[in-house]
Amino acid sequence: MSEQESADDRVLTEPRTTTEPTTPEKARQAGRESVFRAPYAALTWGIVLSVGLVAFESMGVATVLPEIAGRLGGLGAYGWGLSALMLANLIGTVAASRDADRRGPARPLALGLAVFAVGCALAGSAPDWPLFLAGRFLQGLGVGAVMALAYTAISLAYPQRLRARMFALVSGAWTIPSLVGPTVAALISDHVSWRGVFVLLLPLVALAAVLALPPLRRLGGPGRPPATDGGPWWSTPVARSILLAAGTGVLLAGLELRQFALLLTLVLAGGAVAVVALRSVTPAGTLSARRGVPAGVVLRFLLCGAYFGSEAFLPLGLVELRELSATEAGLGLSAGAITWVLGAAWQGRADSRWSGRSRAVPIAAGFAVLFAGIVVMALGILVDATPSLTAVAGWAIGGAGMGVAFNAATTDAMEQAPADRQGEASGAMQLAQTLAVALLSGLGGVAVALSDAHGSSVSTALTATFALTAVLAAVGGLLARRIRVSG
Repeated sequence: MSEQESADDRVLTEPRTTTEPTTPEKARQAGRESVFRAPYAALTWGIVLSVGLVAFESMGVATVLPEIAGRLGGLGAYGWGLSALMLANLIGTVAASRDADRRGPARPLALGLAVFAVGCALAGSAPDWPLFLAGRFLQGLGVGAVMALAYTAISLAYPQRLRARMFALVSGAWTIPSLVGPTVAALISDHVSWRGVFVLLLPLVALAAVLALPPLRRLGGPGRPPATDGGPWWSTPVARSILLAAGTGVLLAGLELRQFALLLTLVLAGGAVAVVALRSVTPAGTLSARRGVPAGVVLRFLLCGAYFGSEAFLPLGLVELRELSATEAGLGLSAGAITWVLGAAWQGRADSRWSGRSRAVPIAAGFAVLFAGIVVMALGILVDATPSLTAVAGWAIGGAGMGVAFNAATTDAMEQAPADRQGEASGAMQLAQTLAVALLSGLGGVAVALSDAHGSSVSTALTATFALTAVLAAVGGLLARRIRVSG
């Protein structure tokens, strides 16, 4: 789910244009148009398949990761199986977007799909954990590129009257794999091999490229000279995204060390680099949660840190502590995905009452429900006297809170963004989401690694992880009132 709502963000960032002029003949022609008819059919299927593949891989791997870590000796570095993907995602998103602005979407999408395929092949054939992590990093670069370019391609290739349909399809292409992906991946792992979760995607990646790339090549480039950054290389958006990913990675790696002096050095150095880079790629006032859009970025970070930081370790807890199968553990992820959709739908229907004023109440309520879901889920995993399926029920509760708070916070923040800075606001929130997933997955992995190194159980690590994510949800509820400048 870590990317599921990005389609909604993009809809909000689309420039408002006037209604396309029509004549009776044009109106009849428009009525016959469909994204699944010529000349759009191949591109539509290519985009939907590309997004569906990266969604399946993101959710499916989370389900079978405990088994992979166990077989490849990676339990001590479990969090990196998730963080490697998300840190690379930061770089892939920015790099592909910049390349598309310069040369059009065909070239970066081709590279993104190729890198994603290589990552799948490497992860699926990896004999050890380090090579598996290298494959995950390559997958992350491809995931970032595919998701960014899906929206770019829609903006360039489809007329305005068809774009809303395409954005809905892209949202569905992410949501459906989020619902069924964990179960399908678990079945493949249980009855074939965990390697099949990666390798069986390769023909579908090739099919997506065959469908999407020819129509995009016919679009050509952007029709304007390439933009110049007007500064040294290290000040470019791509360089900043690399610095942010590198700084966060160094910080997480430092926390796993036993030598205190080296630990402190790496944590301080990595943290300083990450903070400097973060300040340059987010709106002014973000680090202090200034009212308005900056607070919206912070709320997105807290929401995604609390939700995805907990969800990332739900399968591990159910498999390692409650001895469920990967298929049964996948039920928890699917339950959260379903109730997220339901919570978002409820908030969307009720949103009119908050139009033009602060949505602090539904945001705070969503955080509170998410907090309750984390607590119930943790009890179902950590307390033997509690039925294990309590964790699944808890995550269904958490998903509902996430759906309400996520939509309300995003809508309120985007309402306040100036018309000429909608893209910046949406991009900052998406970056906060990706960073939160990478950071919380990494911190949870650090807890697992330290517990393993000191002879403690996975239960100790998960207790610390769920306590941290619950604190993030509580802080988010307290900060909800800062979402709007007018208070």
